[in-house]
Amino acid sequence: MAHVAFRVALERALSSPGAVRRTFLPGSRPPFMRPVSSSYPMQPTLLLLIAMTPENMAQIAEHFRVIHAPTRAERDAAIARDGRDVRIVLTNGSTGLTGAEIAAMPKLELACALGAGYENIDVDTARARGVAVANGAGTNDACVADHAFGLLLATVRGIPKLDRSTRNGVWRDDIPLQPGVYGKRLGIVGLGTIGMQIARRAAGFDMQIGYHNRKPRDGVSYRYFDVLKDMAEWADFLIVATPGGAQTKHLVNQTILEALGPRGYVVNIARGSVVDTAALEASIRSGKLGGAGLDVYESEPKPPAGLLDLDQVVLTPHIAGWSPESVQATVDRFLENARGHLAGTGVVSPVE
Repeated sequence: MAHVAFRVALERALSSPGAVRRTFLPGSRPPFMRPVSSSYPMQPTLLLLIAMTPENMAQIAEHFRVIHAPTRAERDAAIARDGRDVRIVLTNGSTGLTGAEIAAMPKLELACALGAGYENIDVDTARARGVAVANGAGTNDACVADHAFGLLLATVRGIPKLDRSTRNGVWRDDIPLQPGVYGKRLGIVGLGTIGMQIARRAAGFDMQIGYHNRKPRDGVSYRYFDVLKDMAEWADFLIVATPGGAQTKHLVNQTILEALGPRGYVVNIARGSVVDTAALEASIRSGKLGGAGLDVYESEPKPPAGLLDLDQVVLTPHIAGWSPESVQATVDRFLENARGHLAGTGVVSPVE
């Protein structure tokens, strides 16, 4: 009970005007009182490179000595000071883990991504060092698919701008009609596990479904396009659900956007790098594309400046995979991966 009383007292102190709030764990001193290099016997040292709720931090801290370093400065300092002790790193696809950082942690044996993406983890260097790499594949697929379809509806039906018009006293007689989604043609760029979830939701709207992958997917009846431009010409809407990285950079470019056409809409819940932002802006401003719904963009965490004044664009802050349920599932998967690795039975969801 003492640590509970301590935490309550400290929370009150930190809530005073001008106080700087930082996440800390029950029973531990906050960062300005506890050196990062404090000793936690019998627990593996975990370097945590991403923000996390206090509840999930406490859950993880039951099993590890946690070094929380979510900012660049904290990350560099933690690796320089304690890199020799780190056995496990928990990051995500956007934050990543570089080859130089892996080299600075001689005891590192497991690098985990919270969620499915791992595009900025240097997997080749990790494997060359014998470091296992795992992710949270499948833990937030349903949440991402929900958000993707929400963005599609919001963008095509113009829901955000209709909301603004209504609040300003504008009635429907003075508003141009927005197209519907029911029965339209949806092209999915990347029919992986998330793409399949999106397709199932689209089927509920009686949409015609096509997809573009490197090769056809076995056991799938949806129409396959081996050329993305052909699918863009066929589709009314595109939802981008392909992995990020160098191989898919600007896969959706000016040619694809213009093939989709002035009545077409694109939604991106994959990675910002997959869609050429400059080409997207130019296509919308010139009337060659109807609009876009983006949860990810090349400038993140900064919003895409060139799109901010466009009513045809709906933006969300890379939050498609985040809900209380999905975040908990990703943390649980990390613990399962770490438990399997440390027990010698292997991680649950290895990066192949």
